[in-house]
This record gives sequence, C-alpha cells and structure tokens, in this order.
Amino acid sequence: MTNGTKNPAKDHAKLADFILFSQREFLLNLSRELNRDNISFAQFFLLGYLATSKELTMTDIARKMGHSTAAATGLVDRLEKLGYMERTHAVDDRRKVLVRITSLGIELVSRLRDELQSQIAAAMSETASEDAASFMTSYRTLSTEMAR
Repeated sequence: MTNGTKNPAKDHAKLADFILFSQREFLLNLSRELNRDNISFAQFFLLGYLATSKELTMTDIARKMGHSTAAATGLVDRLEKLGYMERTHAVDDRRKVLVRITSLGIELVSRLRDELQSQIAAAMSETASEDAASFMTSYRTLSTEMAR
C-alpha cells in the first residue's frame, strides 16, 4: 500500500531518519522530567496506560508491563506513595484489588504529554513542509494498519 507519493520507500526512509534523530532528544527531555518527578520510565508507562483505562487488576498490570505480579506490585506501591494512583477493592469480590490513576497522576501524564507534543511541534516546524507532510501520511498509514 502506498501513501500517495511517488516514492514511498524514500518517505519511509525520511520517517525513519526523523524518528531516529528526534527520539534521542525526546527521550532525554522525558528522562529529565521523570527524574524531576522522581519516577522511572516503567512507572510513567504504567501511569500512561492507566490514564487511558478505567481501572486494572494487579494481574492485568503485570501482563501489560511484562512483569511478574510482585514486580508490578512494587511499581504500584511506589506510585501510590507518590499519590499518582490508588488501590480499591472490587464491589463484587473484595479479594480483587483494582488500581486506578488519581487526578495527580492524570495531571503528571498530561503535563509530560503536552511537553512531548510541544517538542514534536518544534521538530516538525524545523522540517521541510513536504517532509512533514510525508511523515504525517506515513504515520497515518502505519497507525491505520496497526489498528487492524
């Protein structure tokens, strides 16, 4: 499937160059922000996932993170102490522990996402308009294919 340009392979190469070039910058900035908030990448990724989910069990969290339940519990413990998430019990089964993000956690994820969005906008503004358009077309194509 082509993306409507004359040379999709060239567009994909430009997209790869953009990602490799910008990835380092984005990750360094994210790392500085996470250090400031005293959380790890794994903890941030868990917060980001919980920001889009209503609530998850510890087993669900362990599965999503690719960790053991014990390791997932450690992540949740730390984030709960920082006020970014909370545990509750399921109404239908008090033995089942559910984890959800707090408003403080949502604020953190939103702030860091907004910062990343600003960095992307700055990088895109420094990119030639045809390259930026090619990037967005390639991204939309990949996004559509991944959603299937």
